Amino acid sequence: MDCPSEEQMIRMKLADLTNIKSLCFDISNRQLTVFHSGNFDQIFQRLDNLKFDTTLIESISAENHTFVDNNNQERKLLWQILTINFFFFLIELSTGFLANSMGLVADSLDMLADSIVYGLALFAVGGTITQKKNIAKSAGYFQLTLAIFGFIEVIKRFTGIETVPAFQTMIIISMLALIGNGLCLYLLQKSKSKEAHMQASMIFTSNDVIVNIGVIIAGGLVYWTNSKYPDLIIGTIVFFIVGKGALKILKLSK
Repeated sequence: MDCPSEEQMIRMKLADLTNIKSLCFDISNRQLTVFHSGNFDQIFQRLDNLKFDTTLIESISAENHTFVDNNNQERKLLWQILTINFFFFLIELSTGFLANSMGLVADSLDMLADSIVYGLALFAVGGTITQKKNIAKSAGYFQLTLAIFGFIEVIKRFTGIETVPAFQTMIIISMLALIGNGLCLYLLQKSKSKEAHMQASMIFTSNDVIVNIGVIIAGGLVYWTNSKYPDLIIGTIVFFIVGKGALKILKLSK
């Protein structure tokens, strides 16, 4: 277990086992602690089927262990972040088309992709959701479709005659999105949650900050060069990131 997507795969693999009380993930040390009743044979078998080189470290009694339920707090936080991301998806998508900027359009789809990830993280809070695989599959295909259409549009604009994007809109909207992602990152860090799906959300948001800065730089290069190419290049990079994220989500649904 070495990444947040693998943590999601493990959650879905164990989702229907009623004898599991809680799962505690330590991604950095590649360890999973399972609090359960009865024997662990079925749990271990399912984990071993994932081919993550599963090894049992120890099995001890946890009778005196106190479980802290932070589910409601995590749900509230994830809903806040999802709302911020979806709001900026709508803003960037509309202004991206108005400004003729594929960088903004691509960044908007990246925000939408994050909204999907946060939605899946919401399903991870508190345990088992039987429809989660179907939701992940639908979200993954939807995101992949958007990325493919984005690549097609970028190719058309590379080969065609296009108006130079409105660099002012690119920079201003990306700065607003940067503020929004900065707020999301602040809320996640403030929660101090060690849950892997919350840590994954923090990683995605940190990557968004980098993307926002990239679009701002592209806007500056559009102004400096009076060319469409900086915008198309950053758009291509972000569409690639969106497509890669879609493949990860599809992997979760298997």
